[in-house]
Amino acid sequence: MSESELIILERINKIYHVGEVVIQPLNNVSIGIRRGEMVAIMGASGSGKTTLMNVIGCMDRPTDGKYILDGEEISKLHPNRLAEIRNKKFGFVFQSFNLLARTTALENVELPLMYWNSLGGRERRRRSAEALTSVGLADRLDHTPAQLSGGQQQRVAIARSLVTQPSILLADEPTGNLDSKSEKEVMGIFHRLHESGMTVILVTHNQEIAQHAQRVIRIRDGYIQEAAA
Repeated sequence: MSESELIILERINKIYHVGEVVIQPLNNVSIGIRRGEMVAIMGASGSGKTTLMNVIGCMDRPTDGKYILDGEEISKLHPNRLAEIRNKKFGFVFQSFNLLARTTALENVELPLMYWNSLGGRERRRRSAEALTSVGLADRLDHTPAQLSGGQQQRVAIARSLVTQPSILLADEPTGNLDSKSEKEVMGIFHRLHESGMTVILVTHNQEIAQHAQRVIRIRDGYIQEAAA
């Protein structure tokens, strides 16, 4: 695998034990994702794509195999160090927007920065307003989720994922709850982020969404079926 690859997975397995039952959602997975690439991980429900996303995003550790992220082997790191890497390098967007219902868009976006002791309240609000402006919601800072459409809520979630200035965006079925107009708007944001140099990874079962990517990685029953351009 080339030096330009930001993410390298080598022979990754993930095994869960549920009582006496052994479940293996990832089987000998080896892939590389280049810095600044826009990739879709595509598979049916139960194919292993969400587990793969969780491993890539440092939300879960492989049972065995090697994961090299930005030149660092992280497969066996302590959970605290993994959390540090996850919070620094990744932004996450999910199908369910995961917004706090009684807080404003600005306050929702500000949440990840609450753990940054080096930032004062004014700087947190400035960064959050800037993130919301970047997704076209400069006039919705004080609106709660109930006052926003589904597409606007997802854009708040995207702004929240961007406020820590990550280098990698992981989006899990990001348009699954959106109408076609909102889907187009959200995918437009992902394209702009990719064009700005961000690595964007879309996890989807939707062929139309996958077509937005430069490359599709197909997974079935925990095995990589296709990973070429």
